[in-house]
Amino acid sequence: MTGDERTGAAGGGADDATTPAAPARARRERKQVLLRLDPAVHDAVARWAADDLRSVNAQIDLLLRRALTDAGRMPHAASDPPRRGRPPRTG
Repeated sequence: MTGDERTGAAGGGADDATTPAAPARARRERKQVLLRLDPAVHDAVARWAADDLRSVNAQIDLLLRRALTDAGRMPHAASDPPRRGRPPRTG
């Protein structure tokens, strides 16, 4: 049993390169950021994310993209946000 199996962590390891979905992930590289939030702010974002059926990470990404767009600072080279829902069936 691996550490991921024990902790219930999903994906993100080196073994992902052998899965069918790995080529799609390789096309859009995403930066990882450690974000420290006030617990009350995190709780509010988590509730909002749950209301919209999103993860907290996806909600923060959405809010940052909206703020950048509203401020006129969204880079033209920025990729589209990941699509919601299940990935399309292959095969």
